[in-house]
Amino acid sequence: KRKTEGEGFCVSLAERERETESQQQARYNENDYMPQEDDWDRDMLLDPAWEKQQRKTFTAWCNSHLRKAGTQIENIEEDFRDGLKLMLLLEVISGERLAKPERGKMRVHKISNVNKALHYITSKGVKLVSIGAEEIVDGNAKMTLGMIWTIILRFAIQDISVEETSAKEGLLLWCQRKTAPYKNVNIQNFHISWKDGLGFCALIHRHRPELIDYGKLRKDDPMTNLNTAFDVAEKYLDIPKMLDAEDIVGTARPDEKAIMTYVSSFYHAFSGAQKAETAANRICKVLAVNQENEQLMEDYEKLASDLLEWIRRTIPWLENRAPENTMLAMQQKLEDFRDYRRQHKPPKVQEKCQLEINFNTLQTKLRLSNRPAFMPSEGKMVSDVSNAWGGLEGAEKGYEEWLLNEIRRLERLDHLAEKFRQKAATHEAWTEGKEEMLQARDFETASLSEIKALLKKHEAFESDLAAHQDRVEQIAAIAQELNELDYYDSPSVNSRCQRICDRWDALGALTQKRSEALQRTEKLLETIDQLYLEFAKRAAPFNNWMEGAMEDLQDTFIVHTIEEIQGLSTAHEQFKATLPDADKERGAILGIHNEIAKIVATYHVNMAGTNPYTTINPQDINAKWDKVRQLVPQRDQALIEEHARQQNNERLRRQFANQANVIGPWIQTKMEEIGRISIEMHGTLEDQLTHLRQYEKNIVNYKPKIDQLEGDHQLIQEALIFDNKHTNYTMEHIRVGWEQLLTTIARTINEIENQILTRDAKGISQDQMNEFRASFNHFDRKKTGMMEAEDFKTCLISLGYNMGEAEFSRIMSIVDPNRVGVVTFQAFIDFMSRETADTDTADQVMASFKVLAGDKNFIMADELRRELPPDQAEYCIARMAPYSGTDAVPGALDYMSFSTALYGESDL
Repeated sequence: KRKTEGEGFCVSLAERERETESQQQARYNENDYMPQEDDWDRDMLLDPAWEKQQRKTFTAWCNSHLRKAGTQIENIEEDFRDGLKLMLLLEVISGERLAKPERGKMRVHKISNVNKALHYITSKGVKLVSIGAEEIVDGNAKMTLGMIWTIILRFAIQDISVEETSAKEGLLLWCQRKTAPYKNVNIQNFHISWKDGLGFCALIHRHRPELIDYGKLRKDDPMTNLNTAFDVAEKYLDIPKMLDAEDIVGTARPDEKAIMTYVSSFYHAFSGAQKAETAANRICKVLAVNQENEQLMEDYEKLASDLLEWIRRTIPWLENRAPENTMLAMQQKLEDFRDYRRQHKPPKVQEKCQLEINFNTLQTKLRLSNRPAFMPSEGKMVSDVSNAWGGLEGAEKGYEEWLLNEIRRLERLDHLAEKFRQKAATHEAWTEGKEEMLQARDFETASLSEIKALLKKHEAFESDLAAHQDRVEQIAAIAQELNELDYYDSPSVNSRCQRICDRWDALGALTQKRSEALQRTEKLLETIDQLYLEFAKRAAPFNNWMEGAMEDLQDTFIVHTIEEIQGLSTAHEQFKATLPDADKERGAILGIHNEIAKIVATYHVNMAGTNPYTTINPQDINAKWDKVRQLVPQRDQALIEEHARQQNNERLRRQFANQANVIGPWIQTKMEEIGRISIEMHGTLEDQLTHLRQYEKNIVNYKPKIDQLEGDHQLIQEALIFDNKHTNYTMEHIRVGWEQLLTTIARTINEIENQILTRDAKGISQDQMNEFRASFNHFDRKKTGMMEAEDFKTCLISLGYNMGEAEFSRIMSIVDPNRVGVVTFQAFIDFMSRETADTDTADQVMASFKVLAGDKNFIMADELRRELPPDQAEYCIARMAPYSGTDAVPGALDYMSFSTALYGESDL
């Protein structure tokens, strides 16, 4: 928006009020336009055309300000004679109150008022030369116009400043900048450059292009151009018409002061637009910063929300401890967890790190742009994300161990379930038909001998029943253990176990009932076949023992150590020791059966070829005995093979441990020895280098042992051995130690080589190197081979350096360019060598060439070949440019430019 000319003056004057009077005086005294005698050409006023232009322009300029006070002037030399309107004009354009004017009509009153106005002008640092109150009161047009021009200079032109130029030059530069893009406009002064009117039109079009169609203007029509500019400025820009187009066109050289006065009104009118443009740019810049920060905030919120949502979804999965029913399902769970560790979690770790980086970057940008700190939404702070991540880590901890424990549990469950099925099947086979037998009523029609037989048979059955009690208890114990271990098929196991137990209870009840019936009938039946009874009594437990032995011999086993297999082998040997006694028992039982057969054959007893007391026959006993004898060597072979496998595993463990327990300490010892060599001072650097290279050779020669250990480790992995109680070293420890050892010896050798290069290049003696090393080791308090910053500062002070923090910071930037906070020995000797060594310079090399050239400004190839070694002479000849001086001779070479190029001061 535009300000009026008067408002522009008020702003300018208000700013000037903040300056002290002495500052104003100093500033105005320095200006080129303040001296009245240099700026006011009295002879020019004798030109009527110029005087007319000044009268009209100055009158319009004064009225543009007096209108604000509700008055104006008609005749510039008459209306200022009493001094009243002159004082009023000064008050309007300055914004200050002058002394109270005299209201009398006498000459003395008028002179007093004019003097007050002139005194005020003088107080603003303006020198009034040959302008007195009497001349103004007398209506001297020349002096009046001069006084008004002085006021215009002081209050309208003096404060214009453009690119470090002010006043007239500043106003001219402003006009040139604004009209530069326009054709046919070339502003060089404040008179003839404005005659064609295009300059005024260009100023208006530059700031208000909608007011003038500049393309339709012609340079050969100045009257139209001038009138267009004057009319538009008066109508739309509130700039009074201070000039006449006829006066400007009809004058060979328009009045400079009139043009400057009118153009200054344009400057002040458009200053408001410039301020608006500056304000708009500032707002755009602020908005751009805000938009960028808001985008960063939205990115942070989205990334935090996505990460928190992923954590929220992942934690319940990790906290789920619901076991699976099968080994395959649990192994799939373990594989899913490993996929999570390898594929799903790493990207989220990067997102979490990026989230913290974005948050810190945003806070820094907000702080630098004086914005309040960013406060994320509730629950999305960096701390909230970190807490959620901690919850994720807590849920993840122990999940893998739980999976492995579950797999072991399922393995144990499968073994118990198979054992339960075998024992249950054996027991169910034994109980098959027992209830029908116990419920039979055969004793009712039997003879006495048959009753006695039935009674004996029942007693044998009771014996057999008691022998099977242990198996039933084992079945119940296995079922109980399966329940305690949460076996997935526990209902089926419990149902089968319950059926066995119920049937067992029923067998017990039926046995008791039949026994009572037989005992009641026993009084009637006395004939008992003792031999059958004896056979049944001895055959039944023996048969049960053989069945138990077959179960044990066929029972599968799972062992992980040699001690476990040795325990099984010991138990098996103890079992085999009982076989001779069992064989004797078998012979005794078969002897009873043979005796029965002999009695039957002798006494023709009608026994139908069967034992009435038992269903066990010699064929069953012999078949089961043969089965036991067949299973024993199979069990022997299985135990032997497992024992051999465990022995091989133990051998592999010991073989790996024996080597690892030697290699691990050896690597640590070599690391310590290399550290001592690099710190201690024994012999010259070449001796230390030779010693280290011998160390390196010895270390490299040790590599086959590392390879051998790798081979042993591969065998252990192939044998599925996961623990080794004979050593604390793992292959990973050995690999890391070996790589660190190779890196350390190579780095140490490189440091010694660099020290030798530094010593030779800088001319450092061995004693100096020893002194440097002694100083470095003394102040390396932690003996790490690197000095901390404070230790380095103490070392420099001890060497005589007197420095402040700034100097020490400069030195640290040299010795520690990466700002690690420590100083290596190589950096230390580089710094000390720069402080003490005498290095060659380009001037010294140039002087040396001049000596070889016999004090000439050039040198010949023969001279180089005579004075230098052949390879170095040819090197110089190939790179020296031909000498082009006035004293040049054919074949002359320029050694000066060559010397400069050697030190990088020009191209070689």
